[in-house]
Amino acid sequence: MFSKDNLPHEALPIPDRIERSDDEALEAARDFFDLMSKRHTIRDFSPRPVPRDIIETAVATAGRAPSGANHQPWFFAAVQDPALKSRIRAEAEAEEEKFYDGGAGDEWLKALEPLGTDASKPHLEIAPWLIVIFAQRWGAFDDGTRFKNYYVPESVGIATGFLIAALHNAGLSALTHTPNPMKFLNKALNRPDSEKPVMILAVGHAAEDATVPAVAKIKKPLDEILKVY
Repeated sequence: MFSKDNLPHEALPIPDRIERSDDEALEAARDFFDLMSKRHTIRDFSPRPVPRDIIETAVATAGRAPSGANHQPWFFAAVQDPALKSRIRAEAEAEEEKFYDGGAGDEWLKALEPLGTDASKPHLEIAPWLIVIFAQRWGAFDDGTRFKNYYVPESVGIATGFLIAALHNAGLSALTHTPNPMKFLNKALNRPDSEKPVMILAVGHAAEDATVPAVAKIKKPLDEILKVY
C-alpha cells in the first residue's frame, strides 16, 4: 500500500509457509490442474441465487494477488441488483451491435465464428452476479493529491486470474465479457475517472442445458506453451 507516511522496510519471517515433499507437491499440482481443467466459459446461466458471502470471499482471494509496489491497483464492483444488471446489458449490447456490424473487422469476426457469439448478451441479466473489474490508473489521497500506480495491467490481470480460479473452486461458472468501449460502466457504477473498466465477469451456476463451443475444448499442448531452458 502507498502512504504519505514514511513506511520503513521491515523484513518479516514468512508467516504462512507451506512445506511439501516433491511427491506431495506434484500431487498437489496435478490435483489443481485437474480442477482447472474442468473450468469452462459458459453463456447459459441458471437464475439460481449465489450467496453474497461466496462472491465476497472470491474477491478477497483476488485481493491477495501480487501487484506492482504492492499498490493493489484494482477495484471490483459486484452487481446483484436486477435493474442495474439490465442497464449494463442494454449499454453493453449497444456497443456490441456496433462491433458485430463491422467495427471489429472481418478477421476478428471470423475468429469469433466458431464460438457462436453475437451482440445479444442475455447472460448479463440472467447470471445472478456481474463482477466489473476496474484498473486504478492512479491513486489519490484524501486531499486529492495523486500518486502513481505501477504495472497496472499486469497486476489487474493476475488478480483477475486469482478471481476466476477462486470462483471455479467454489463451483461457480464465469464468463469474461469485454464490450468496447466500456466507459459506460464508470457512469453506471459511479466510479472515478482514475479507474478504467477492463472486464465484466458474469458469475453463477451453469444452466442444466448449458453448452460450450466444441472449439473451446481444443487447448494447446504443453510443448507449444512451454520450453524448459
